[in-house]
Amino acid sequence: MEAIRFISNLAMPMIILLIVIYGLKEKNKVFDTFLEGAKEGIETTLSIFPTLIGLFVAIGALRSSGVLELIIHVINPILNVIHFPSELMPLAMLRPISGSSSIAVATDIMKNHGTDSLLGMMASTIMGSTETTLYTIAIYTSCVKIKKTRYILLAALAADVIGILISVIICRIMS
Repeated sequence: MEAIRFISNLAMPMIILLIVIYGLKEKNKVFDTFLEGAKEGIETTLSIFPTLIGLFVAIGALRSSGVLELIIHVINPILNVIHFPSELMPLAMLRPISGSSSIAVATDIMKNHGTDSLLGMMASTIMGSTETTLYTIAIYTSCVKIKKTRYILLAALAADVIGILISVIICRIMS
């Protein structure tokens, strides 16, 4: 265990050292290249900032307005028919939108039901088999100036729905 910790602590400094040595060997101005990359990173951050603010405001409004609870209440009969736990619906609805919100919901599920419970395992599996789709699409498409995201969004949300449903099914089979 000590050897792994030692290697882990040295990994990043060694990678940085290798990059600097390679840059010097190739006669590149390493620090100037670093500064250019930092400048590009700041420009990218500034270009995606409005998108991030819009997403954060929308997530806050969705969570505080009670819309999630209303949707879950309306579709609860369907969830009962397909044996989908209604406790997982906030996670299933927030996961494609926000990573931090879905982590909070998953943590809440695990606190209330236990990490080794069926719901805890389902929540963990959902978190591992889905993506924060809207966030990812918004960031990537705004960086490369793609305006038409209709098909990307449909495919990604379909993958999330399949990931969520398969997570529940696999966890039921394995328990």
